[in-house]
Amino acid sequence: MSLSANINEKANLIWAIADKLTGVYKPHEYGKVILPLTVIRRFDCILADTKQAVLDKHNSMAEDFPMREQFLKKASGYEFYNTSKYTFESLLDDANNIEANFRNYLNGFSANVRQIIEKFKFDAEIQTMADKNLLYIVIQEFTTPKADLHPDKISNLEMGYIFEEIIRRFSEAHNEDAGQHYTPREVIELMVNILFSNDNDILTGNVAKTIYDPACGTGGMLSVAEDYLKKLNSSATLLPFGQEINDETFAICKADMLIKGNDADKIRNGNTLSDDNFKNEKFDYILSNPPFGREWKNDKKAVEDEAKLGEGGRFGAGLPAVGDGQMLFLQTAIHKMKDITQGGSKIAIIHNGSPLFTGDAGSGPSEIRRYILERDLLEAIIALPNDIFYNTGIATYIWVLSNKKENRRKGKVQLINANNMFEKRRKSLGNKRNDIPKHYIDEITNIYAEFKENEVSKIFDTEDFGYSKIVVERPQKDENGNPVLKGGKPVADTSLRDTENVPLKEDIQEYFKREVLTYAPDAWIDEKKTKIGYEIPFTRYFYKYVPPKPSEDIMAEIKELEKSLDGVLEGIFND
Repeated sequence: MSLSANINEKANLIWAIADKLTGVYKPHEYGKVILPLTVIRRFDCILADTKQAVLDKHNSMAEDFPMREQFLKKASGYEFYNTSKYTFESLLDDANNIEANFRNYLNGFSANVRQIIEKFKFDAEIQTMADKNLLYIVIQEFTTPKADLHPDKISNLEMGYIFEEIIRRFSEAHNEDAGQHYTPREVIELMVNILFSNDNDILTGNVAKTIYDPACGTGGMLSVAEDYLKKLNSSATLLPFGQEINDETFAICKADMLIKGNDADKIRNGNTLSDDNFKNEKFDYILSNPPFGREWKNDKKAVEDEAKLGEGGRFGAGLPAVGDGQMLFLQTAIHKMKDITQGGSKIAIIHNGSPLFTGDAGSGPSEIRRYILERDLLEAIIALPNDIFYNTGIATYIWVLSNKKENRRKGKVQLINANNMFEKRRKSLGNKRNDIPKHYIDEITNIYAEFKENEVSKIFDTEDFGYSKIVVERPQKDENGNPVLKGGKPVADTSLRDTENVPLKEDIQEYFKREVLTYAPDAWIDEKKTKIGYEIPFTRYFYKYVPPKPSEDIMAEIKELEKSLDGVLEGIFND
């Protein structure tokens, strides 16, 4: 069975179990039951092989036995265990006591798993299902052979897909934003390709590197990066770190890391913007798809307080509009970069079009771009095809940043227009109507790695995106048309005030003489008001003029249309 078929079969099965909840739960509430039970069933299947060994070890030790925890983990073969005598299957032997026995089973898990279950706030749902005679029925459904979630049947990667597919379906039932939780796998693979491109340490060495996602959702980005690296270099180790604000998706991510043997304590729950759980830590790679178009007014005080720390905090470069916090995540990623003396770091982060150009000179967004470009941190921006995300059809971009640029990239920025590199899906998933197939992932990666100009790749100096915004004044005139003077200087007429954006590479005075004085010889620049701004007008660089159709062709089309309409109208009137 193919990977996608196996995933769809299991996801469909789990989704079908949700039908048993009809009447007691509304469709958008099914996730409160199905998500935690899927996680618990996954743990149950994994621990089945060593269940008896754990029980034997548990029964041989007192509760306060030294190193009890370590012995039980060793017996289970994992960093977690369950000391209850029950399994999903044996719970079905006593229908009358299903609630008490199930609670006994859950309490038998090691503390790290119990903490995950608590994040689902599942206790109330157990009570509801027991009261409505649903608990036995639902557990029974999860014990059918088709619901076997043992790693021999479902790999960790597949399990990640299944969780995300279930979340997507529940989110659609509630008209929620499913895309906030995960990113299409082909997009992550492209980002990982770019991150590891030309990085000989990670591609060939026996090394351990760290990777961080400040908005990790169910952990898809971290998992794909880890699995992908293993394919490229089985000797290298990638240590994942992540923070997630949503309790349910955090719990899924932490469970996934625990099952894979990663340090699950490196996945933390909380609001990255207002409560950074990795305050003093730096990472080799940062990979993220933060929410965009989301306001941060609830975090305003904490963010503004940190901004006052300047470069001692994350937000010293500037603050974006309160209606969109994505550039705060961008600054968080930059703040987490290792110093070049420690090997430096590389970032791949997804944004919509807004961070490219919003904000005038001197504004928060412009100052953030200025910070990035004047420190030569931006390597490339890749325009992705539209309609590849589940929750939006708008333009999206991968920003690639590094503080360890190759010599050929220093002082340069590469723009890659991959907007047309997609294949149509046979069936859309939400707003996702297109995929980026492997051959296009490889092509985009090669275009980035080659660092050459062609039809879809353009290379600029960092200065090309900067400009001086000058304020142009004109004098007030008296009734005779003469300038009004004050202290021997002309008084500015504010109604005639104008601004000009002068490219940084141009001399301001020469520009002013050519573009302003030619038409307004009495104008002057108020130099105290000059501001430096930066914007990246991506689409302008790839715009292609398409001439309109010749008038004779248009006329011919109109005549053809008239002929066809005549036939239609004649048919209507004859009836």
